[in-house]
Amino acid sequence: MPLVKFTPFTESEDFPAGVRMFQDTINRLLSDQTANRPWAPSVDIFETENELVLKADVPGVDLKDIDIQIENGTLTLKGERKFERDENSKGFHRLERSYGSFVRYFTVPETVDTDNVRAEFSNGVLSVALPKKEVAKPKSIKVQVNNN
Repeated sequence: MPLVKFTPFTESEDFPAGVRMFQDTINRLLSDQTANRPWAPSVDIFETENELVLKADVPGVDLKDIDIQIENGTLTLKGERKFERDENSKGFHRLERSYGSFVRYFTVPETVDTDNVRAEFSNGVLSVALPKKEVAKPKSIKVQVNNN
């Protein structure tokens, strides 16, 4: 005997599409664990020979709403993605993207030259380049072998 999933609110004459949307909304609200958690952009941090690079995904955030500061060995990334409501829309069927203010803190190693940090913003990705001090850059040392 095959198992059949029972879905009482499928579209039928008794339950129109509006009821289905209402059920989806209620189910999402009751099961959404991220609703009370603040929004923060995803970040990748990687190292090259000459610098540390931080890349943050901030789609929909205006450059004027982003603030980057380095103080006492901490890089602070602040910003805000504003919710823009279209006056012509009648309502939303689903809201999954997060909005509001965010702040991220990162410890900057002492090997970073904080006076020469630079940032770029392109296609919703913020890139912060943290150049290494000359002392921290790798050096090649030739080792000579004496054949005695």
